[in-house]
Amino acid sequence: MPDELARWAARRAPALLARAEEDAVAVLRDALVGAALDERRSASAQTAARTIGAGAPTASPRERDLEPKPKPPSGDVLWTYCVVAAREPLPDVLAGVDPSHPVERVAAGELAALVSRVPLSEFGEEPLRRNLNELDWLERVARRHEQVLEQTLGHGTIVPLRLCTIFADEDGVRRMLEEQRPALEAALELLTGRQEWGVKLLVERKALETVARDHTPEADARSDEIETSSAGGAYMLRRRLEREIREAADRLAVSVADDVHARLQDWASDAVLNPPQNRELSGHEGEMVLNGAYLVETPKVERLGELVSELQDRYRSLGATLELTGPWPPYNFVPRGVDVEGAPLA
Repeated sequence: MPDELARWAARRAPALLARAEEDAVAVLRDALVGAALDERRSASAQTAARTIGAGAPTASPRERDLEPKPKPPSGDVLWTYCVVAAREPLPDVLAGVDPSHPVERVAAGELAALVSRVPLSEFGEEPLRRNLNELDWLERVARRHEQVLEQTLGHGTIVPLRLCTIFADEDGVRRMLEEQRPALEAALELLTGRQEWGVKLLVERKALETVARDHTPEADARSDEIETSSAGGAYMLRRRLEREIREAADRLAVSVADDVHARLQDWASDAVLNPPQNRELSGHEGEMVLNGAYLVETPKVERLGELVSELQDRYRSLGATLELTGPWPPYNFVPRGVDVEGAPLA
């Protein structure tokens, strides 16, 4: 491995591990696998509907048990990770989704796709449909896919492709590169010299409500009124005050998130707001009020870190935590004109 890659790997190892354990499972599963899974489930449902509509006979459980089990498909297909410029240098050795097969380059003109061989017995249409419903399998595949992208990103610009972009052979990959050439070349031009960074803003609800109460003019008067009211009246007034403070805290959270996003957006070439992550999946503490992705020119990255620190100091009284992570494969900034789908498999 070249010295440059070794230094990069040592510097990025902790962040890569955290990304693989948290974001790869949550984000890739929800955002990337979701599309592929929905499409495959939809196709399966349509096939089932046509079969039922045609009045196809249904075998009894015993008959199904006696039916010969279909043999798993044999042979390999190509799992595709990303598109790069054909001249782009790459790491010496990259392990693929199937560790027994390394990542290879398939070129067509000035473009190349990074692929690796995977067995049809696991990644053909029917096996893949089953495996996409197995969380352990999905986590493992998503993590390996992400690791290839991360290591490649350290050497140059990539256009990342969705999980489960699979082609039957190299000719299929080359056809994709040729058909998508204008969009892929435009994407590479857009992303060259820029990096995707993520910023998450988390706040502590208790601290947020404390500040919100201090900025609610009626709060003190309402508290005095509660002290002099009957038990029933005090209960209703207390509930009303709690609701007003919650609503004020919500407005404050939105205002802080808007300010943070606006400051970062001004510094970035482009920005995308993603839905807050599920706490159970990502394991974060606090209330996530911002989950942004920012495309930043490489020379501006250092200043981005300084800006994030300044914003955290500004909102420290809210228990604010700003998490800056990256650079990551620029999924959020691949132009809409890029529409790469794998070819149907047997």
